[in-house]
Amino acid sequence: MGTSSAPRLIDGPANAPATVLLAHGAGAPMDSPFMAAIAGGLATAGWRVVRFEFGYMARMRETGRRQGPERMPVLQEAFRQQVRLETGESPKRPLFIGGKSMGGRVASLLVDELAASDGVRGCLCLGYPFHPPGKPLQLRTEHLAALQSPTLILQGERDTFGRREEVETYSLSPAVQVEWLPSGDHSFKPTRSSGLSEAENWGRAVAGCDRFVKGVLGG
Repeated sequence: MGTSSAPRLIDGPANAPATVLLAHGAGAPMDSPFMAAIAGGLATAGWRVVRFEFGYMARMRETGRRQGPERMPVLQEAFRQQVRLETGESPKRPLFIGGKSMGGRVASLLVDELAASDGVRGCLCLGYPFHPPGKPLQLRTEHLAALQSPTLILQGERDTFGRREEVETYSLSPAVQVEWLPSGDHSFKPTRSSGLSEAENWGRAVAGCDRFVKGVLGG
């Protein structure tokens, strides 16, 4: 669990060339099947992966009572604390931040700040919530147009939080790459008619993250 009060899970080699710090989405914990698949895949690829939980999710785990997320400033401060924990323990190891849906959104809001203060190298968004489902005009993209840090958004083509045909009309910074998971929903699950499996799309997502991290470190 490390020295932080927040629950953490750590996968991958202790001497990995970089750490990927991942936060969960709004409704599922850090050990959901999705989070476990991404973390396990990246660990197998040779990266150190740290998952953590925001305070409301940790309380849900303890009490069994469902709660909504804290307000964005509280989530951001929790993420900052996790970054400081990582950079304090391994100040010379490159650090990437990201997460599933809401967790990735929090990371994307912080990445430029944390690049300047803590040397964070980039951001990984696994299913970015571009807008609430059914509300395409309530966009959460303003900061994405101005990002300066390398950022990868992995998005299902039919994600109700931002479908391909919608996202391709948005103005995003040149620092932001978008990769598409064929026929995928918000957790990258494809339609049955596509002939693809959820595991295949999760594998594609892991491969995309692996390429992105290697590319940033190599560049």
